[in-house]
Amino acid sequence: MTDLKTLKLIDLEEMSSYIKKVGVENLIEKLIPYLESDYRDWEKFTKMPRPTHHSEVGVNELMLIGNRENYSVKYVNGHPINPSRNLLTVIGMGLFADVETGYPKMICEMTLLTAIRTAATSVMAAKYLARANSKKMALIGNGCQSEFQAIGFHKVLGIEEINVFDIDEAATDKLIDNLSRFKDLKVNKCTGVAEACEGVDIVTTVTADKKFATILTKNMIEEGMHLNCVGGDCPGKTELDSQILYMGDVYVELEEQSRIEGEIQHMPDDFEVTEITNVIKTKKPIDRKDSDITIFDSVGFAIEDYSILRMIYEIAKEEDLGKEISMVPVLDDPKNLYGLIK
Repeated sequence: MTDLKTLKLIDLEEMSSYIKKVGVENLIEKLIPYLESDYRDWEKFTKMPRPTHHSEVGVNELMLIGNRENYSVKYVNGHPINPSRNLLTVIGMGLFADVETGYPKMICEMTLLTAIRTAATSVMAAKYLARANSKKMALIGNGCQSEFQAIGFHKVLGIEEINVFDIDEAATDKLIDNLSRFKDLKVNKCTGVAEACEGVDIVTTVTADKKFATILTKNMIEEGMHLNCVGGDCPGKTELDSQILYMGDVYVELEEQSRIEGEIQHMPDDFEVTEITNVIKTKKPIDRKDSDITIFDSVGFAIEDYSILRMIYEIAKEEDLGKEISMVPVLDDPKNLYGLIK
């Protein structure tokens, strides 16, 4: 049994330094096999839609999952109004625990890790669903998640050109500046969604407003497109004209959760979707024509947090990442808790 007298604490400063050292693209690429492995072990996990606390301005959530060995939980929020307060829209923190004893093994920041695992999940899904040899992508919504999506699709999936658009022009300028180090990636600043979507293989939407929005309309969708819908992630929040969902095959993470939070939340109960685990288990891309349209209705699921926490925990042990801290009692007599304060 693992020594559980102390646990690893990886704070924001140490995590950001580590990511800067190894590179976002390398962590995204390293994470994808972890995601695939855990999705292929789908039946071994206890799964549930995330419990949420909604308010008029945002949502607070817990993302919980476990198997026979490990359990993970992430606290995460979504508050689109936060940038006006000089705060992030989404932040997160995670815990990785031992199932046999219930003792925690690691606590770490998950704001950066959530962006990395979201990008890795998008790239993983596109690897199975998108048209082979896709080279051009539209990226609609240029906030905090956008660089991670762009880097993942460019460095791991081979996207060579990205059209970018956001209603906040400053966000687009920020994205273009942050991507300038990738000299082999062409980034085009667009004046609207329709312009950005013209002639691309993949459309990624990652917007933040908590409302029934219509970012993409039916006339913007071209034959052969793969839609990677990342931004719709709570009840009352969408990005697509619902008619688009009838134009191609729709893939989700946990169907039960996606019917509450995803693009399919306003679709009839008998609307057919496929859980992405069923594709990943085949270990090969779907059989699709070049003209087929595919839609990944991604809301983020706890197994993805589990995968990145599992990976980071292994890295922490191998590379001595994090600080050893004491958060639970270690007693000579495990029945004498009061002895700690006697």
